[in-house]
Amino acid sequence: MDNKKVIACLNELLENELAGVVRYSHYAFMVFGHNRIPICSWLRSQATESLTHANQIGEHITALNGHPSLKIGKLLESNSHKINDILTESLQHEKHQVGVYRKLLKLVEGDSILLEEFARDMIVEEEMHIAEVEKMIKQPK
Repeated sequence: MDNKKVIACLNELLENELAGVVRYSHYAFMVFGHNRIPICSWLRSQATESLTHANQIGEHITALNGHPSLKIGKLLESNSHKINDILTESLQHEKHQVGVYRKLLKLVEGDSILLEEFARDMIVEEEMHIAEVEKMIKQPK
């Protein structure tokens, strides 16, 4: 296993998860209307989940004698605060993150069961989240 490549991948994941904390917190501030309370609650739970993932990733980085990044991933925003636009931005963020977790899985496969299982668990969580967001965006017939 190439520790340098694994640590670099983990740091990319860390930066993206920290960006998720900022992104979801910001989105929660910007929700208005009669569905504000449940949507804000859901967005804040996503921010909390991103922070939990960031903490897990940081622990894996230090276990490999790496240095966790102090950077935050890209914070792109359309500046449209309609719920579907927020969800679409969220969906793009989550799909990108799944790709990076898949990259991690390939880097550690066969070398670290701990990191393999972590990557698989994160892929499952992120894919479930993607499916959930896609259902939220979908318009009923």
